[in-house]
Amino acid sequence: MKVVLFCGGLGTRLRDFSDAIPKPLVPIGYRPILWHVMKYYAHYGHKDFILCLGYKADLIKNYFLNYNECISNDFTLINGGEKLNLLSKDIHDWNITFVDTGLNSNIGQRLKRVQKYLENEEVFLANYSDGLTDLVLPEVIEKFKFTDKVAGFLSVRPSQTFHLISSQPNGVVTGIKDVHQANLRINGGYFIFQNEIFDYIKEKEELVYEPFQRLIDIEQLFAYEYNGFWACMDTFKDKQQLEDMFAVGNAPWEVWKHKKKVTTFTR
Repeated sequence: MKVVLFCGGLGTRLRDFSDAIPKPLVPIGYRPILWHVMKYYAHYGHKDFILCLGYKADLIKNYFLNYNECISNDFTLINGGEKLNLLSKDIHDWNITFVDTGLNSNIGQRLKRVQKYLENEEVFLANYSDGLTDLVLPEVIEKFKFTDKVAGFLSVRPSQTFHLISSQPNGVVTGIKDVHQANLRINGGYFIFQNEIFDYIKEKEELVYEPFQRLIDIEQLFAYEYNGFWACMDTFKDKQQLEDMFAVGNAPWEVWKHKKKVTTFTR
């Protein structure tokens, strides 16, 4: 099953990094966040990627063109460096298609511009390139197929800390509470689409607005509620939190290092 990853945004809220490199290349540990997302999908057997490029596309291309397997794999130097023997590999069996989808394109436009690479895909996966989770992906795919909807996405609780308020028209506050105390859920990415999704996207439309509204009107949009680990690297603070988790060995998104039981859905 092919995986479309949206990698072309400007990443304006990560300016400390995005002035020099695109947001998908901002590192967590030894590898950029884009690699962590791809490694997640590859763990579940989805190794055919389509990268929707835009801002600083050349840097993403060059990262993979000059990929160094030694950075995150064990290896042996033989005869003082005359020969190198890799003991494991990361991307040797990945297929990656690099597509320029425009500097200022929205997500809907980027998806439309890779449609021709998905013609033979009855169902495909898609995602932003800045969200991490420990979700058991096969469960979501199976549930999506069970519901037989056109599109689906991950529904999660906000990971950021901020406060929700309620007030009267004169500005007097009547209530305030942490967002985590409210029953709010957001779009966490990790999309699943039937190829039919392209029938609902018109030129220049943003994916989650007009196309998704059309699907809502005919009850063809599915949300998979998940309360496990999910985090988005949207700001420098988010980046630092993920970096700190990785540094102490507490990186739940590294599903390739542990196994979780898969739940089977029955009709």
